Amino acid sequence: MRFAPLRLRIRAGRFREPDLLLVLDAADPCRQNRYWLGADMIVEVVSSDRQERDLVDKRMDYATARIPEYWIVDPMAETVTVLVLDGAAYREHGVFARATTATSVLIEGFGLDVSAALDAGDLR
Repeated sequence: MRFAPLRLRIRAGRFREPDLLLVLDAADPCRQNRYWLGADMIVEVVSSDRQERDLVDKRMDYATARIPEYWIVDPMAETVTVLVLDGAAYREHGVFARATTATSVLIEGFGLDVSAALDAGDLR
């Protein structure tokens, strides 16, 4: 399987390549060809070699970019953390472990079976 990176502009001259980007409206003008100008939700899978990047650095970057919801899938801790933008920073909606369902604030009724997600394959 191959993946092509999709860049998200955080601010002028600063980009990230999230594992998953979601916009709720297909006509949203933030979707551009070279890079996206925003998203409604970002999902990152924590990399075992640079955990701080996903847990700290990207958290600040996505808050700067005003991403309403940021999900962090952590295969080492076996958790999914759902963060919701509250002003200029994120607050935890929840830290969900195996045998639970991670839920979205942004998308009513949307949830993710944490065990199924962690068992789906090689996340890193």
